[in-house]
Amino acid sequence: MDLSINNENGAAVARLRGEIDHHTAKALRTQLDKYIITFRPPELAMDMSGITFMDSSGIGLILGRSKLLKECGGSLEIRGAQPYIRRVLKLSGIGRIVKIS
Repeated sequence: MDLSINNENGAAVARLRGEIDHHTAKALRTQLDKYIITFRPPELAMDMSGITFMDSSGIGLILGRSKLLKECGGSLEIRGAQPYIRRVLKLSGIGRIVKIS
């Protein structure tokens, strides 16, 4: 799993590459939480175009980061998810909580 976070036009963009499963979600959660708490971005976009697999751990990862961002005054957006991941996100109802584009 690879994660890079850059500032683009005033918004933080976290680019994720690889697989999100039980083993990788913990490390991602730690890195993202550290960034959110330190920098308190008004908007964080998770670019998931490089994700090749995601299980329910990914749903938990997204929900937890959305909650933390709201507590810090920010919002979360999911970008570029592959079609099957978009289906998983829609079936989970996560689109009612975070923006999916």
